[in-house]
Amino acid sequence: MSAKLDRRHFVAAGASAFAMPFVSRGASAQAAWPSRQIRMICSYPAGGQTDLLARAYGEFIAKQIGKTVVIENKPGASGAIGTAEVARAEPDGHTVLCSISTTYIMNRVVMKNPGYDMDRDLTLVSVIPGAGLLLVANPKTGVKTLEDFVAFARKSGKVNFGTYSAGSAPHMTINELNKQYGLSIEPVHYRGEAPMWTGMLEGTLDAAMGSYTAAQSVLQSDRGTVFAVHSKKVDAIPTVKTLPEQGATSKFFTVSGFTGWAVPKATPQPVVDRLAELCVAANNDPKVKEVLATFVLEPALGFKETNALYQRELPVWIESATSLGLEPA
Repeated sequence: MSAKLDRRHFVAAGASAFAMPFVSRGASAQAAWPSRQIRMICSYPAGGQTDLLARAYGEFIAKQIGKTVVIENKPGASGAIGTAEVARAEPDGHTVLCSISTTYIMNRVVMKNPGYDMDRDLTLVSVIPGAGLLLVANPKTGVKTLEDFVAFARKSGKVNFGTYSAGSAPHMTINELNKQYGLSIEPVHYRGEAPMWTGMLEGTLDAAMGSYTAAQSVLQSDRGTVFAVHSKKVDAIPTVKTLPEQGATSKFFTVSGFTGWAVPKATPQPVVDRLAELCVAANNDPKVKEVLATFVLEPALGFKETNALYQRELPVWIESATSLGLEPA
């Protein structure tokens, strides 16, 4: 099944001179930005990776612009609830979204009406490439490798596998493993990583997939065993092999996903430029560095790099989704 891919149109953003005062480039747009506090809506729950990144970068941005950046968590519907609110906001740079690739790419395929259109309603500003996501099994399964997991799934017939939202990397991973190995893994969708790992702690899941740091509550309590990582090895657990290293062949296991910021589409270009500069500049802030290191993440990218990553990963995500019988909007 082929998918017709819409191309995103972005506003170019520089990555230098972040400390310079903001100067509007339009003769008719002389109002200083920002003129009031910034609302940064995080479309996933408090305590997860997306939330902590929003808070670290938001704190740095607040220091640079001299205005408060208030983080508001609006989780639900794979990030669509918070994203739709940002899409409807006044396009003046005072409402910013922090979300993940599920929200920016997959909701258009997985959801018939997410409440926003990425092309029409939002401009992607800057992204942080994803890290190696862990695949973790309940110790009761005895799973320690992908081969073990496939054997367990075949013997069990049905496996409850936790994801942090429909259309997420874990959801697509389940789909690809089912296709390659003829399995019947069942996705159990949560409203974010924190509640998903709570489900794992409670023993209601056979397996789950998410970030290294968020999984620590499960791993340190011996409630989970890491048997693979998605596409990137994790330095803290170098002996755990990636899915491709263990024989998984899908192209989806070559993408990283991302966390990133977006604003309403009609936001003035100078504001978009300034926000992109600030996101890149924040990479050098000690607190931001600490959060990035905690989640084993690379720094936020400039606009050109953001655009390149987005266009590179978009067709792979879409191809995986269409194998579920879904077409891009």
